[in-house]
Amino acid sequence: MKIDLTNTTSSKINAALMNARRAGGNAAGGMVLTLVIVTDEGSAYDALKAANDASREHPSRTLAVIKRAGRSPRARAETRLDAEILVGSDAGSGETVILRMHGELASHAQSVVLPLLLPDAPVVVWWPENAPLHPAQDPLGALAQRRITDAVTAESPVGQLAQRAESYTPGDTDLAWTRITGWRSMLAAALDQRPAQITSAVVEGESYNPSVELLGLWLMNRLRVPVERVVTAGPGITSVTLRTKDGAIVLDRPDGLMGTLSMPGSPDRQVALKRRETSELIAEELRRLDPDDIYASAVRTPVERLNEPATAESATDASPDAPATTDASADAAADPQPAADGEPAGEQAEKAATKKTASRKRTSS
Repeated sequence: MKIDLTNTTSSKINAALMNARRAGGNAAGGMVLTLVIVTDEGSAYDALKAANDASREHPSRTLAVIKRAGRSPRARAETRLDAEILVGSDAGSGETVILRMHGELASHAQSVVLPLLLPDAPVVVWWPENAPLHPAQDPLGALAQRRITDAVTAESPVGQLAQRAESYTPGDTDLAWTRITGWRSMLAAALDQRPAQITSAVVEGESYNPSVELLGLWLMNRLRVPVERVVTAGPGITSVTLRTKDGAIVLDRPDGLMGTLSMPGSPDRQVALKRRETSELIAEELRRLDPDDIYASAVRTPVERLNEPATAESATDASPDAPATTDASADAAADPQPAADGEPAGEQAEKAATKKTASRKRTSS
């Protein structure tokens, strides 16, 4: 069922929702939360589709806030609220209200949304794009127990992580973090099956992908080891290597669909690591409405702490007591080259290290 209301009010929208429920023979809502989507016309369709799909797992009232402040003085002076109400099969397992706010009303969206929230139910606010710098201080974000952003839609996705760390408030999360749940689960399960002392790690993935950075920060934060960041063509995260004294644990996914888990002393195994749709990401985030402390720890770790492929100079300056890393000198020591005629073995090893460093730089560019 679809109901259009022009130049309306929040009370009229509530009345229309109640009448629609009665007409459908379901006076009791049975919804578990209110999902507020702050978006624009261009992104509204995809966001609402994802929310409707997620509502089959989490029946909810979805309020899509579309602000139309207007560019001309006349358009800004016209304050009006238009609403489109969807119930039944058109709204998944809940009900959807699309709120188009014109003129000055766009600056006071919280006054329209507040009367439409489900009583005694959690509130989640999601910004598919153009999230505020401080989500918890935003008037709509202040109404919510959970605030969802997406760093990948920012102009500088990796730089957005620094902003998220600076403005973090318990209840904040980002879909860049949700996208690495599968990777975190697989790596944790691998270490449960084969406990080992990790000496260093390597995370490979496409440039400017915040999920790649967050995965590296999570590994650094939880394992307390140096993590190297290597740039590849993608898609997304392509490989994670955990180096141990017995060999490397490698989780490789070159195509964005299936991954291969390799562990010392065990045969390679195929694992499902498909890149997920937005509806699956939102459904996962709605399963828990308490603060995510692990995300908080990871996002607050400075991205600059991830190591780029090491140079020969940094390898020379490294402390001999430091844990094993992936620098050029370690590779040269592990793979010694025969000395050339008349050339000392030490100089030959130094040249080999420099050659490998240059090769890594070409790979990362």
